[in-house]
Amino acid sequence: MSHASRRGSSSGVPRLVELPIRVVAAAALAVDAYVHADLAPTYDLNSASISQGDLFRIEAALAALAALLVLFFRNRLVRAYAFLVAAGGLAAVLVYRYIDLGAFGPFPDMYEPLWFAEKTASFVAEAVATGATAVLLALPRRR
Repeated sequence: MSHASRRGSSSGVPRLVELPIRVVAAAALAVDAYVHADLAPTYDLNSASISQGDLFRIEAALAALAALLVLFFRNRLVRAYAFLVAAGGLAAVLVYRYIDLGAFGPFPDMYEPLWFAEKTASFVAEAVATGATAVLLALPRRR
């Protein structure tokens, strides 16, 4: 392999292949962040020790940070963080859609057995981000 072709790839994968996946992951995480930030005030009254609105704000902040990190840094730790944020959000929306866990510990009862536009957008964004970050994690390690 020539020196010129090695420059474009520090992970064994050409940046032209990796970059679009990072952009997709970042965009999906940004959508997730926006939806949770937008919905947070709607859920402020559903609370135990912490409100569901505050949990949505936390998710929004974690997703926004993950979007920025995965876009600007080519690092396995960043990719793992972004994957955990996306997969955690995806798991939460599915659990609270299909299972009534009730309130427990500091968490309010967040069971919501219906789909609506913003919830669906969040679900799709989290699924796309989970898939994209899983692909990024599966790429060969940096040399």
